[in-house]
Amino acid sequence: MTYLWVALGSALGGVGRYWISGLIAHSVGEVFPWGTLVVNVTGSFVIGFVAFLTASEGRFLIHPDARVFILVGVCGGYTTFSSFSLQTLMLLRDGDVVRASAYIMVSVAVCMAGVWLGAMLGMLLNR
Repeated sequence: MTYLWVALGSALGGVGRYWISGLIAHSVGEVFPWGTLVVNVTGSFVIGFVAFLTASEGRFLIHPDARVFILVGVCGGYTTFSSFSLQTLMLLRDGDVVRASAYIMVSVAVCMAGVWLGAMLGMLLNR
């Protein structure tokens, strides 16, 4: 049943991402990826807010499936950057500045390499 909640949340998050990114791109243009930036920032805010508000020591306890629906499903479908941000915050909260910094640098470098390699392969296959 939990997988169904993740799937439903992912679908809603993905549609939300597409709608908000498109709305912003249509409003301000696409010279800079403002839509994606807004999605990543708002997704990061939501995952941090919900994760801490509904944690075992948080103010509101919700069913584990509801938590997974929001944190993994909706936020994951909306933006995976939110998961990255929460994981980095947890490392910093635990005082692990070295690991948090390494995670940031490695994530950005490896993801950029991945997107570049994917683009190169796509361009190669387009020939």
